[in-house]
Amino acid sequence: MTFKKTVIILALLLSSLLMGGCGIVDIVRENTSSFVGLTETGTVISKSVYIRSSYAVVAADLLEVKRGETIEILSEEEFTNTLWYRVRAFDEVSTEGWIEAQHVIKGESLEKSKALAEAVKDLQSQAVGRLRAPSNLRLSPSQEDSNILLRLDNSGDNRVAFEIVDWEYKPKEQEPKEPENAEIEAAKEGKETEKLDEKYDVWYKIRLDPSVSPAPMGWIFGRQVDLEVPTDIIYYQTNARKFVAWFSLDNNSVSGNTIDNHDSDVKVTKPGSWLILSRTNEVKAKDGIEPDFDGILVLGFDTYNEEHYTAYNTARESIDIWGTLPVKLEGAGDEKTFTVNLRNSKTGEMESKQFVIYKDKNKRLRVREPEGL
Repeated sequence: MTFKKTVIILALLLSSLLMGGCGIVDIVRENTSSFVGLTETGTVISKSVYIRSSYAVVAADLLEVKRGETIEILSEEEFTNTLWYRVRAFDEVSTEGWIEAQHVIKGESLEKSKALAEAVKDLQSQAVGRLRAPSNLRLSPSQEDSNILLRLDNSGDNRVAFEIVDWEYKPKEQEPKEPENAEIEAAKEGKETEKLDEKYDVWYKIRLDPSVSPAPMGWIFGRQVDLEVPTDIIYYQTNARKFVAWFSLDNNSVSGNTIDNHDSDVKVTKPGSWLILSRTNEVKAKDGIEPDFDGILVLGFDTYNEEHYTAYNTARESIDIWGTLPVKLEGAGDEKTFTVNLRNSKTGEMESKQFVIYKDKNKRLRVREPEGL
């Protein structure tokens, strides 16, 4: 076959493809776009939002997309200080239009969040929290614009709830003291114990339900979080010692109830037995690192008298505790164990210590300490 005939045949084939419909052409276009990086994938993060005909105020609504749906991001444009994406939906007609960037998480950011979650997939949640206001979910515990994954909506009657798996203390930016107050401040600091909440900001690493966010994990600034201590045990918390983590000994979880993102009311938890980690408001840094907890409390529940009793309390027994997360609770029935990372006060080394929780002949909880505590 001559070169001229080959060219004619190829031209006829291309012409027939173009006249035969756009299906094959669309496939070629989409594959080519992915190959050369002309488009990228995005996932809707809002409960529902419309793809619009333009980013003008009077634009028409073209297609409603919901949380978790995937779209293609074709380009982006800033209009009146608001970032918009031109997108293509995966509906029957491949609807194209505009959507505010705040409603979408890009594929790269979503994969980073999934990687965070995968790294700690087997880690037990340590506490439960709820947002006070709309907040940025971040890739790391710092307030840089570059690490924002998405904006968690907390509007209306629903306050976003989540599991806390870890946290970090970050030193606050200290404002320079005025010269005339320097001596007074120095004298004050010499007499008073340095306060944790005055020196540090806390960041929480949180695990999110798919109904709230397609990104399963990230970091939240602590000032935006209310810890949801179960109603069953909140009475035992004091101003001098706050609960930072808790585990129901009845079901090995941080809460007796499933986390509810559709009700802002505090749920009353069923009375039961608990493992609780607590923290005083005193700075106790070792080599620049603060402990996550400095107290361990185990509460049993007497079903006959319908009241709690203290099975173990390091604060009451004056046991010096300096521990870091995570805490691992294992076992079933009348005997369980919990493992914590504690600092050896003599060597300064962190050591894994296992405590045993069991019931005596009177069916009351007891705790057997590890050696060398």
